[in-house]
Amino acid sequence: MGKISPVSSKYIVNSTIEVEGVVDRPDVIGAIFGQTEGLLGEDLELRELQRSGRIGRIEVNIETKGGKSIGQIIIPSSLDKAETAIVGAALEVIQRIGPCNAKVKVQNIEDVRISKRSFVIERAKQLLRTLMDTVMPDSQEIAEEVAQSVRVMEVTEYGTDRLPAGPGIEESDEVIVVEGRADVINLLKHGFKNVIAMNGTSIPPSIIELSHRKDIVAFVDGDRGGNLIIRDLLNTAEIDFVTRAPDGKEVEELAKKEIHKALRSRVTAEQAKLEIGSVDTSQSIRKPMMTRPLPPARLVVPMRPAPVMPGRPVKPMLRDDEKKRLGEMLEGLIGTRGAYVLDDKMNVLGKVPFTELNSTLKSLNTGVYAVVFDGIVEAGLVEVAEKSTIKHIVAMDTKVDPAASRLNIVTAAML
Repeated sequence: MGKISPVSSKYIVNSTIEVEGVVDRPDVIGAIFGQTEGLLGEDLELRELQRSGRIGRIEVNIETKGGKSIGQIIIPSSLDKAETAIVGAALEVIQRIGPCNAKVKVQNIEDVRISKRSFVIERAKQLLRTLMDTVMPDSQEIAEEVAQSVRVMEVTEYGTDRLPAGPGIEESDEVIVVEGRADVINLLKHGFKNVIAMNGTSIPPSIIELSHRKDIVAFVDGDRGGNLIIRDLLNTAEIDFVTRAPDGKEVEELAKKEIHKALRSRVTAEQAKLEIGSVDTSQSIRKPMMTRPLPPARLVVPMRPAPVMPGRPVKPMLRDDEKKRLGEMLEGLIGTRGAYVLDDKMNVLGKVPFTELNSTLKSLNTGVYAVVFDGIVEAGLVEVAEKSTIKHIVAMDTKVDPAASRLNIVTAAML
């Protein structure tokens, strides 16, 4: 009797058999061949199909319980779907095996290729998982090593001090000054090529020389050492802007997003000077102010001071040119909800949203002469301003009686 190779079988017919009596496996196989003989024609004769290898060895597993025989019939097939289904349906015509009544029921026809395909998919998942766990990290490490070497190769030396710097120092109008070589490498990694390091806490002559020709952005660590470096830079070089890493972090460990955020939130050198408070004020830090001549001395004629009522301080007054300047600023702020912070020379120290004005004035205890904003003067703002050096508040309107404060509160209607 022929046998079909398990490799070449495409389908498996799974069926059950119930016999009302005791029968053996040869009895069931004999009934299958005998009762289907001539039923399906010569092309689907089970004996011929098995002899030609298109039907495999018929497996019968049967056991007897309580005078009845129950079991399974398994037939492998390399026929097509329709022919395999016909062979399976032919099994259900068996109604007797010997003297006993029998019932055969086909449970399903299993596609062997689906089982193989499922095995292939699961095995492929395992192989891919192994590939990603073992091979990919090595590739990433190689790529990172190559990228690191390229970044190190991009670090050049600048000036007689041989300071670590990026390749774009001379081409860029703006230069970022950081503390050390590791900071330079980190900024190069994220695409900033106009960066140079001081290589220590003292300010090298090359940085001072560079500050005369370029716009300088001081980018320091978010610690006390960073504040000390800012103070030295402001007293020694011509710094234009200042920014810091987040508190407790160093520039060399910042991610790209943190670097961009820090550079966007930079402040002018004047504002940084006010925030530090301990910078030497005998030197000017802005380039246009370094060569500004002092006004000629004028003869002052002593005048008898006006009598001052006890308990009522003299209010500061605006000059005509100051009124004109502040009026223009207020007009430019209409609709912006913004605020200008000015020093005693009417220079703009910074522009902040009106909602942040109170906190800004608290941080700038000294050096602020006037504020101009698109809003209404309220008691909270006046209370903060009276604790500082502010003399004038210019706004669209006021809820505070100007006579009740030492400050000179000016509204748009007064201008």
